[in-house]
Amino acid sequence: MARTSNVFARVEPQLKEQAEDVLDKLGIPMSNAIGLFLRQVVLQRGIPFEMKLPESKIISMHSLTKQQLDAEIAKGVEDVRAGRARSAKDVFEDFDKEYNI
Repeated sequence: MARTSNVFARVEPQLKEQAEDVLDKLGIPMSNAIGLFLRQVVLQRGIPFEMKLPESKIISMHSLTKQQLDAEIAKGVEDVRAGRARSAKDVFEDFDKEYNI
């Protein structure tokens, strides 16, 4: 058997679980999937998939009609109700812990 080396990576627990579910269905252990990725990095001399910044457009609230502004506010309220938002205090506390500030 070839010599191996350990790779340690920090990932979000939910992402790890989702990836494990997919890889289990494919019958591929996580370590093999990581090895496949690294082999492709070497072969392609870069990341083996296209990487782009997401399309985004900055919305100025002054350019929106009242109905459009109300709709954007409603989206934000729905995100809060659905738990898809965090308080600024929580975000900054996590940042401070992550970077030992």
